[in-house]
Amino acid sequence: MGIPNRSRLLDYADHADCVDGAETEPPVGAVSAPVPPSAQKPRRSRLLEYVEAAAAAEVEPFEPSAPPGPRPGVPAYHTTVFVPAHPRHTPTTDPTGAREAASAPATVLAPVVAYELFEHPGHGMVALAFTTLHGLVAALGEAQPWVATSLGPLAEGVGEQGVTVHVDPWIAPGRHNWQPADLAAFAREARR
Repeated sequence: MGIPNRSRLLDYADHADCVDGAETEPPVGAVSAPVPPSAQKPRRSRLLEYVEAAAAAEVEPFEPSAPPGPRPGVPAYHTTVFVPAHPRHTPTTDPTGAREAASAPATVLAPVVAYELFEHPGHGMVALAFTTLHGLVAALGEAQPWVATSLGPLAEGVGEQGVTVHVDPWIAPGRHNWQPADLAAFAREARR
């Protein structure tokens, strides 16, 4: 207990500090401790040394693996596209599990969207996608039913079936698949 407690801060402080423009000396009776070598020059963060070393070695910074961006000329994954499609009602088993008296599963008509696929001479079956509604109407006619979706999920969904997506294809002029009378007949059938 005979040794007074003193701050270790004085071990690292330069005793020639200026206070009001005058140099101060350490307090009388204070034990002067040797100044460590690291305190004799300005200290820097070691982080700067790593940055400078990386710059000198021309090392590219680490980037987490991200999915590659689209190729030039290919729209981004979430680009909205207009796709020839129409609603369809497909017989399916009742999802609630209700059974009829004959203990057979109940059958209901479930609404689904059916993408229209087209035969391409070099690529087999393809789905067409247009980045503008005007482009779809110009290529396939005003009576063509369509659905708006994102390009990425469309390509993934039809890709599982071995079908590719052609974006903004050129379509030879001619008779369109859907005529206004066909659309009216389809609407009557869907209402039943």
